[in-house]
This record gives sequence, C-alpha cells and structure tokens, in this order.
Amino acid sequence: MIEHRPYHQLGGADEGWLKTKHHFSFAGYHDPDRMHWGNLRVWNDDEIASGTGFPPHPHADMEIITYVRDGAITHKDSLGNEGRTEAGDVQVMSAGSGIRHAEYNLEPGPTRIFQIWIVPTRRGGSPAWGSQPFPKGDRSGRFVTLASGFDEDGDALPIRADARVLGATLRAGESADYALGAERHGYLVPATGAVEVNGTRIEARDGAAIADADVVRVMAIEDSELVLVDTP
Repeated sequence: MIEHRPYHQLGGADEGWLKTKHHFSFAGYHDPDRMHWGNLRVWNDDEIASGTGFPPHPHADMEIITYVRDGAITHKDSLGNEGRTEAGDVQVMSAGSGIRHAEYNLEPGPTRIFQIWIVPTRRGGSPAWGSQPFPKGDRSGRFVTLASGFDEDGDALPIRADARVLGATLRAGESADYALGAERHGYLVPATGAVEVNGTRIEARDGAAIADADVVRVMAIEDSELVLVDTP
C-alpha cells in the first residue's frame, strides 16, 4: 500500500524567516488522520533564511534527525556541543531526559532541511548529539543507512529507536530496492527529482507512506535524491 501525499497538500506556514511544510500534524497544523506513521512522528520540510534560526528551546524523549539539503545548519546545545552540518550530511539529537538546543543558519543563503522526529524505544536516558558526513557518491544507486537503532548498522549515526533513516541517489532510469517487511512502516520523500515507488509516481518533496510491503522498489524517473524512514 502506497499513500501519496503531494507537497502542495501538506500543512505548513510562512513566518518570513522560516518557510515550512509539515507531513504530519505539527505546531498550528492539525490533521487527525496525519498524526504519525508508525513511530515516525514529524517530518518537516524547512527553509531557513540566512542569519536566522531556532533559538534555544527544550526537548525530551524524541530522536531528532536533521537531513541538510542545501546550505548548512549550526547547532549549539546545553551539553556544550557545537557543530556545523552541511548539505548532504546528517545530525542526530537524542533528547533523552531533556536537552536545550538552538539551530541557526549562519550561511549567506537559505538553508533547507528535512527535520525528522522518531519516537524512541525507551523514555529517559542521557541526551546526546552527533553529526556525520555522508557523501552522495557513496549512496549512488543504492540505499545507505544514515541513522539507525540497530547494532549491525555500525557506520550510521546511532538513534534510540527501532528504526532506520536511509538515503539514496539515483540517476534517471536507475532503481534501488529496500527490504522493508510487511509489518513495518516506510515513509519516503524525494529531496529532488521524481520517482516511482512500487509503481506510484512521487514528485520532489511529496511523501509516500508505505505499509504492507515486503520490498520497497524505487525507480528514478529523473535524477533523484531520496530519504526513507523505516519504523515499526
């Protein structure tokens, strides 16, 4: 089953400094039919103006993954962590028992990100943050695990959830498969391009909510950059 969620039908807001679209209910957007997809709670498509960002604010009991599409995001938190994550790279914040953080665009142009929240397996625990480069060339023609709660995914950023966040880049005409499993939930968004997901056309920044699928087969109609979340 593939539920196509076109970008233009997503909720969202334009705050001037922030242009955002919400794949699930968030902030001022509420849709009782789009509260979550499995343990995936938030997928926000954000454009942050230069010299602006999210001032310090708290989180707890959530795995927050930031996929940078353009520009870079600069992170600071109450643990003393500071870091800059640029386009194509990923940062993970495990909020655990509680953390305060700020995310700023200190670049000369806009920064565009996917912000993904996944419900953790357990509440509490010490908060943590990490960032890691994932060269797009390494993902050419295949899915690569970017963040994972599974021990076997040792090269990925760790999260405290029974979940994976994966990325792929496909040239037009290429395809890639991912063994999801019929009992799992998948959510796929092309950052760029256009693809067919198990035969359903999905345009750039549309969402594809996937269920009851042993295998997710993605065929690129155009050169495409993809992000996929796999959760229970």
